[in-house]
Amino acid sequence: MSDVIKLGKAACEDGRFSRQELIEWWDQARLARARVVVVGAGALGNEILKNLALVGVGSVFVADMDRIENSNLARSVLFREDDIGKPKADVAAARMTELHPGTRVQPFDGNIVHDVGLGVFRWADAAICGLDNREARVAVNRACLRVGRPWIDGAIERLDGVARTFLPDSGACYECTMNELDWQMLEARRSCALLTREEMLEGHTPTTATISSIIAGLQCQELLKILHGIETRGGAGITINGQSGEAYGVTYPRKEDCAAHETLEEIVELPERSADLTMAALLARAREDLGPDATLELSREVIQELECPACGDVEAVFLSLGKVSEDQGRCPKCSEMRFPRLLHGIGGQEAFLDRTPLEIGLPPYDILVGRSGLRAVGYLPAGDERAALGELAGAPDEK
Repeated sequence: MSDVIKLGKAACEDGRFSRQELIEWWDQARLARARVVVVGAGALGNEILKNLALVGVGSVFVADMDRIENSNLARSVLFREDDIGKPKADVAAARMTELHPGTRVQPFDGNIVHDVGLGVFRWADAAICGLDNREARVAVNRACLRVGRPWIDGAIERLDGVARTFLPDSGACYECTMNELDWQMLEARRSCALLTREEMLEGHTPTTATISSIIAGLQCQELLKILHGIETRGGAGITINGQSGEAYGVTYPRKEDCAAHETLEEIVELPERSADLTMAALLARAREDLGPDATLELSREVIQELECPACGDVEAVFLSLGKVSEDQGRCPKCSEMRFPRLLHGIGGQEAFLDRTPLEIGLPPYDILVGRSGLRAVGYLPAGDERAALGELAGAPDEK
């Protein structure tokens, strides 16, 4: 074979990512090191995962609590008929690696609100979501703000949709965009006793594969800008009116009194696992660092007890708020609805200080906050990393 033929053949053998690498600012090695949390593996999540695989993102944690249904097949590019009944996260992760074997994917079949610790969000460079309810969005928003990570929200209905970017240090957060009706609808997901109404979690939103593809594409473009360090506006989004064909940008005002606006400036990684740490030991560490008046703050509300107002029966529960259904809230003795006693933090007088974070209803790899006055320090049981991240534990850091 002549040298001319050899050179011609080599010129035709483009690399996998050669076309996107023609973009002057593109950094394929940076994408290979990138770590992204994807929440939701439905119609939007399928398109997001497909896009992340095609551009060569290196490490992805994908969470979803649902199983594949027949109706998903018309809107989800990664699912097949034989997948009906399987966990969405598992199937989507497997198909993502088929698209790009170089991507490491960890599926999580569970509830992002109750079952994923803040350490997972801290591990990531950014989060990107395809969610269908406000409760999960509020949880992701607070998690990302607490650990200082950007996240990108997507929402679709019929032919319409919106993609919005939220940054920890500028612009509005998701909760800043919520109005009184949004908060009322969020509270409607729970009963007057603050227990989950399961029947209210089963709503269906009319959507199409076309708007899923459009909104996920916009979300992933914003993510690519973030990963490359290109300036992005926080608290801003793009709205698509599919009926009229119009698209317009929107910027939300930042509410300075929004309770969600706190980023932990200091997070201490403890070598232990959550199962090996008691609340007493964690409180002692906080007081060693912050002073004798320090308390511990939980990352989420926990139902400590259920008390029956009729017969006076009290049951210790220690489950994250929302994991106890309305039916479980009824007294087994007299069938009256019991009232939950909520646990928000640890002050040192509790009778259960010998319990571990797992035993009081927190997920592994979660962050507990020591607080004294205006100073706050987060404590992360780093020994949980493998349990929380699986094969993604020890994913390459950005250099």
